[in-house]
Amino acid sequence: MNMAEFNHLANSTLRGTMRVQVDMRKHTSWRAGGVAERMYKPADLEDLLVFLRSMPVDEPLYAVGLGSNLLVRDGGLRGTVLLMHSALNHLRLEKDGSVYVEAGVPGAKLARFAASHDLSGAEFFAGIPGTIGGMLAMNAGCYGSETWGKVLRVMTVNRQGKVHVRPAADYEIGYRHVVLHEGSEEWFVAAWLLFSRGEGSLARNGIKELLSKRIASQPLNLPNAGSVFRNPPGDHAARLIELCGLKGKRLGAAQVSEKHANFIVNVGNASAADIEQLINEVQSEVEQRTGVRLQCEVRIIGELKQSTD
Repeated sequence: MNMAEFNHLANSTLRGTMRVQVDMRKHTSWRAGGVAERMYKPADLEDLLVFLRSMPVDEPLYAVGLGSNLLVRDGGLRGTVLLMHSALNHLRLEKDGSVYVEAGVPGAKLARFAASHDLSGAEFFAGIPGTIGGMLAMNAGCYGSETWGKVLRVMTVNRQGKVHVRPAADYEIGYRHVVLHEGSEEWFVAAWLLFSRGEGSLARNGIKELLSKRIASQPLNLPNAGSVFRNPPGDHAARLIELCGLKGKRLGAAQVSEKHANFIVNVGNASAADIEQLINEVQSEVEQRTGVRLQCEVRIIGELKQSTD
């Protein structure tokens, strides 16, 4: 997109907010990374659809929620970031008993909403950092539960601004893995989730217990992106990393957490390059010593920073 096209969009019927040269450190939980050329924050779902229909077909687009599972390289992003969490935030109980939740709703908000309506089984969402859109995209989970175990159907949008409502059967679902069978590029904008009837007080207690576990076991006092690696079948990434003596390993201001080995924390002003290199070194060391190749579950996007040497 050139500046003339950008100015045309900014002065059109769009109701959202367009910004240029946006520091992505402010929009990722690692507090690291480069600058995005543009960022559009839609006013609501309808505004998002109008925006998508206005975009050139070759404009790179990146949908971002709270940036809790995202590393943006130091060279930044060419194209437009769609900031979802403040726009797609509707949440309601449907007549069929399902919960309609839009992609920008944080997991903790969904868990509390379900508890307030005497629903059981949503408590685990409070333990996942980020928003529902990201959780749907990667089948996020914790403490034995996964997002897609609760999905009845989803609403998606493609880059032409066309909306689809799809049943769960349209997707191949696995551990931290979600693929649309027909293979087209679509973003999740909402879902209908089904929970069991229960007692709100028990659900609220469950949320408190889960959050207490997180505080006790995870380095929530430092910028991080949650679990960096998927757990290998029958094992835990944290156990393998610790077995290899990598707990506390540091590269610049990026460090393998001393509290939880499957977390990498920003202990100062870490660059995205420091974090990515540390991810690669942990993978390499664990594979060399154990034969297991850890799979990264963090999304890494953007350009490498060009050397000035």
